[in-house]
Amino acid sequence: MIPQQWTPPCGNQCTNKYAALMQIPWRVFCKKGCNADGDTWEECLSECDEICYKDPVLKDQQWSAYIDRSPGSATYSQDCFHACVSGCGYKFDIPSEKVTEVHPNRPLPPPPPPAAKTNPPPPRKSGSITEDVPSTSA
Repeated sequence: MIPQQWTPPCGNQCTNKYAALMQIPWRVFCKKGCNADGDTWEECLSECDEICYKDPVLKDQQWSAYIDRSPGSATYSQDCFHACVSGCGYKFDIPSEKVTEVHPNRPLPPPPPPAAKTNPPPPRKSGSITEDVPSTSA
């Protein structure tokens, strides 16, 4: 048996797609998509949603989402979801064009607020004494 036969083809495709050292977490999530329990493409996608987005662990206890093991930041969750979906795509032989069109069924994060303009402090005249500098010595 040669090494390529030790892993299923779906896992090999995840390894090839996420081969870079910095992409190891996404390779893992891609393989989770390959190994998802769902029997259909839709069930696999819903498992990716559950794996990659934080949800409360205890019903009706929103604070318990902090102990969920999925990635925390919004960008990590999106990257996780896309990696998992690519694994589902490999598993069910879905064309890559359709795989890239899939979006999580979670609301998009709100756009960042516009940066507030701050006016610079007025320039100080050299030689003037300011209040924040003590005038006596220790």
